[in-house]
Amino acid sequence: MLRIILCSVLLVGSFSAFSQTKKFTHADTLRGSITPQRAWWDLTYYHLNVKPNAQDSTLTGSTQVVYKVLQPYQSIQIDLQEPLKIEKVTQDGESLEFKRDGNAFFIDLKKKQEVGKTESIEVLYSGKPKLAKRPPWDGGIQWIPDGEGNTIIATSCQGLGASVWWPCKDHMYDEPDSMQISITVPKNMTDVSNGNLRSVVENNDNTHTFNWVVQNPINNYGVNMNVANYTSWKETCKGEKGDLQVSYYVLPKNLEKAKEQFKQAPMMLKAFEHWFGPYPFYEDGYKLVEVPYLGMEHQSSVTYGNGYKQGYLGRDLSKTGWGLKWDFIIVHESGHEWFANNITYKDVADMWVHESFTNYSENLFTEYYFGKQAGADYVIGTRANIVNDVPIIGVYGVNESGSRDMYYKGGNMLHTIRQIVNDDEKWRQILRGLNKTFYHKTVEGSQIEAYISEHAGRNLSKVFDQYLRDIKVPVLEYAFEKKGLQYRWTNVVDGFDMPVKVKIGEGKEEFLYPTTEWKTVKTKAEKKLTVDRNFYVEAKEAKPAS
Repeated sequence: MLRIILCSVLLVGSFSAFSQTKKFTHADTLRGSITPQRAWWDLTYYHLNVKPNAQDSTLTGSTQVVYKVLQPYQSIQIDLQEPLKIEKVTQDGESLEFKRDGNAFFIDLKKKQEVGKTESIEVLYSGKPKLAKRPPWDGGIQWIPDGEGNTIIATSCQGLGASVWWPCKDHMYDEPDSMQISITVPKNMTDVSNGNLRSVVENNDNTHTFNWVVQNPINNYGVNMNVANYTSWKETCKGEKGDLQVSYYVLPKNLEKAKEQFKQAPMMLKAFEHWFGPYPFYEDGYKLVEVPYLGMEHQSSVTYGNGYKQGYLGRDLSKTGWGLKWDFIIVHESGHEWFANNITYKDVADMWVHESFTNYSENLFTEYYFGKQAGADYVIGTRANIVNDVPIIGVYGVNESGSRDMYYKGGNMLHTIRQIVNDDEKWRQILRGLNKTFYHKTVEGSQIEAYISEHAGRNLSKVFDQYLRDIKVPVLEYAFEKKGLQYRWTNVVDGFDMPVKVKIGEGKEEFLYPTTEWKTVKTKAEKKLTVDRNFYVEAKEAKPAS
């Protein structure tokens, strides 16, 4: 489904103060921009039909692409990454000519494309897809022996793109309204994909086909195929929108461990519905599926490979102890159901919309079950992981994300903004409002910034510029002199005016409203200033202004 919302504010482009050494290619533009061959049609439906062959690590299959014509045009772009190849394309049963340009295929349409009409093409393909070297970060497909004569097959492709294993419109701005996923596997194996299982069709060649139906919009990288000799169980969770079907798929040897560890899934759903609003995909249910890699936020089919351990593979990323109270993958990857799958970036340059909020969700989960102090301890503890190398926002139009600081720095940015709002219920309603306003939509990051500013009742554009588009940590400079406390921001973007909460001497906490110019507030004889630790800033005593 084409889901573009006009941006209400214009913001400076990222990296404005940072020279770019990376040279982008024609292929980067084809992958990362809305080309003329993409712009004229609105994707409405996919039927993906795939048969993986574990004997030679190949795929054969097809994608039906249904679309609505927005403008008259006679060439359509479909993406499929090498070494896979498109064998044939048809429309209304008639073969079409196409040419390849790297990982993009340009298909010449014979039928006149009339505005408002719904049309479809069928794309047949085959080949040996890219092997995942370090999934999910360097993704593709895994073919893993299970020790019992079978092969576990798993897909993961965020960033790399869904076209690494199936033909699609591989750009995040446009999603189908719904989808069917049909996966054919040996009869002793099970496929788990997104949505609800509509049917299992028994074939004459000792295989069967699992037909999964997704009733909601879905982003490309959220589509997955997981094949194994799974065992499963289900439960019904009571949520804000009623009964939610929750299903679990694991390897038989891990069943007892999984039944204990996965008790955290309903806990996660309860906490995140409190903070973010109703789970966004009640019609498709929620699944947690064991895979041979760490995990990924595949929509309604969240994949899990954390070894049934607390924390991140048994480690606490905050080094505070709170990160060992819960399973990182269950919490983090499921948090993406709200920020990534419900609210989806249009361009990977705005990946912070996914990762900053979901990193922050770890803090909110901790707070929900262990208290506000624990949540703050956790997110503040993750600051040690911030590197401030390049800005969080990447380069638009070339499939380029920014710094991995989008996780820990992004989470601390949101925690800082919460302090500025200074009203916990108002902040919770902002988070819930985001998920309601941008429900099942693709967005530009600037829209999220504008929404938070509007509902916080304060222009936060300079705060976002500082933390998303710059690498400097704000420094509150201060000096005590006879007439009082002098203070200002340094190491900041032009016009930075973020309020900050401080304690002067042994007094109560209060807000200061610094700018880049010196200000003065009358104080007693105290010579001590403490900045509230919940603000991601630094403080430095300086020489008084003349």
